[in-house]
Amino acid sequence: MVKKRQDADREIPEISFAAPAGTPAGVEVLTLADLRDRVSGERLAAPQRPDFHQLITLTGGTLWHTVDFTSYALEPGSWLWVRPGQVQQWGDLTHAEGTLILFRQEFLDPATTAGARTEDPHAPVLRRPLPEDAQSLRQAADHLAAEFQALGRLPLEIHMVALRHLLAVLVLRLAHLTAPAGSPAPEPDAIYLGFRDVLETDFARTRRVEDYAEVLGYSPRTLARATLATAGLGAKEFIDRRVVLEARRLLAHSDHSAARIADRLGFSSATHFNKYFHQRTGRTPIAFRDMVRGHGPR
Repeated sequence: MVKKRQDADREIPEISFAAPAGTPAGVEVLTLADLRDRVSGERLAAPQRPDFHQLITLTGGTLWHTVDFTSYALEPGSWLWVRPGQVQQWGDLTHAEGTLILFRQEFLDPATTAGARTEDPHAPVLRRPLPEDAQSLRQAADHLAAEFQALGRLPLEIHMVALRHLLAVLVLRLAHLTAPAGSPAPEPDAIYLGFRDVLETDFARTRRVEDYAEVLGYSPRTLARATLATAGLGAKEFIDRRVVLEARRLLAHSDHSAARIADRLGFSSATHFNKYFHQRTGRTPIAFRDMVRGHGPR
């Protein structure tokens, strides 16, 4: 299913996609019972950062799944979508039955990637089908699982095409026929999408709205309006939340000092980082680390 890669500079274990022997590269479908048999509960509960997409849906029981410090309760019929780069921790799978679908971003064609917004790291994690669409989503998942298990019935290249199309149907339906756990967000415009994409690559380089506006060719005011309309917050807060998220990931899932994390995130000093983090979270970096590891007050 997956393989773990970790080196001296990687704080959070990265889980890389590895196609099962004899199956097409890029996608895998398995039951949660299969997952329980392959991977110990202790390994699943440890923080990990997959470099591929994961779709989880239940047919029975319940499951808690944590994604970037938020715990989500899955029930039969709900869907959870973990995207590349997000830090996840599995809950107890003992009483959960359902389906897990893994796929690499590049397995899908560009039109599907755009239509389903698969590259949006801010998309809702937990989604619930609209009542009239729940059955069609379940059928799409079942059809994909059946095709994945039918290796050898078609020529391999045709089997790959079929899997790609069936996965496309599923992710497009998930993106457009489900409702997020909270209020649905408005359709993002091109300005917001461009800002979001540049932020993902540059948040450790600069926290200035003006720098992003210059890269994108807009005024800071235009960038702020677009971010407020789509994300409900200003451009500066949008940047700060992304920086704080990465800081939380590194504090929770590594033993690096605040000084090293400050350097990784582009701060001039640990003191500056400590002040920045405290102003936005109400805790010092070390107090936050103690809290998430169960050593301090919540």
